[in-house]
Amino acid sequence: MSTVSPLRGEAAKAAAAGAAVDLHARASGGFGAKLREAVATLCAAAEAGPVKQASSLGAEDMVITHLINAHALPITIFVLDTGLLHAETLELLERLRTQQAAHPQAPLEVYRPAQESVLQFVAREGQEAMYRSIELRKACCGIRKMEPLARALAGQAGWITGLRREQSSERAEVALIDRSEQESRALVKYNPLADWTWGDVWHYIAANQVPYNPLHDRFYPSIGCAPCTRAITLGEDFRAGRWWWEDEAAKECGLHVKHQNTPEEAAA
Repeated sequence: MSTVSPLRGEAAKAAAAGAAVDLHARASGGFGAKLREAVATLCAAAEAGPVKQASSLGAEDMVITHLINAHALPITIFVLDTGLLHAETLELLERLRTQQAAHPQAPLEVYRPAQESVLQFVAREGQEAMYRSIELRKACCGIRKMEPLARALAGQAGWITGLRREQSSERAEVALIDRSEQESRALVKYNPLADWTWGDVWHYIAANQVPYNPLHDRFYPSIGCAPCTRAITLGEDFRAGRWWWEDEAAKECGLHVKHQNTPEEAAA
C-alpha cells in the first residue's frame, strides 16, 4: 500500500493555482478578539506553569509558537519525531530548531520513541501493520507517540495544543482551558486557538510571515506520519486524510482522547 496518496482532481488544480495562504487566508469576524483571547490563554498557561507546547509542526502549532515568541513567554516547545514523519516536516523541524535558538525562554525539545520498542514491533508486525487493523495502528501510535508524550509531559502542570473546534465533530466542544483531566492526569490542557477558523489561522500566517509545512500547499490540512496521512480533495472533511482507511469514529491517535489514567499508564 502506498504511504502517501497523490493529489486528485480539483484538489490538484487548486493546489497548483496557489499556496495555502492564497487559498485560505480569510479572517473571520471578531478575529482581533480571538487573537487577544489566544494570547491571554497562553499567558495564563505560562503563569500556571510549568507548561509545554505540543507541536506537530502543523499550521496551528506554528501560529502558537509564533505567539509564544512574540510575547517572550517562558513556554518550552516539544515535537514528537515518530520516525515516520514526512521529509517536509523534518525540514521544518530543523528550521524551527534554528529559529528557537534565538528564543532561549522557549527552548525546543524533540522526543523520539524507544528504538528497541520500534524494532520489535516492526519485526513482529511488519512495516505496514497500521493498515491491517485499528488495534495495530493504535499500538504503533502508542509506541511512536504516546510513550514519548508521557516523557515530554513528565513533571508538567499543563500542555498547550493547536486543537480547534472546527477540526472535527469530536473536537467541537474543545475548551480554551480544559481542566477535565486535572484530577486523573494532573494536567491542564490549554487550547488557545479553540475558536479560530482555518481562515483565521492562515490570515495570521500571512500577516506575520510564519513559516509552515509546504505539505499544506498540496492539500494536507492535517499532517501526521507519512504512512497515515494523505492529501484531501475539495469538499472532504478536514481530517479525512488521516487514517483514511478506518471508520470515521476512530480517527484519533490517543494524544487528545480523554483518559482516566496517568500519562505513564496511557502509554503502556
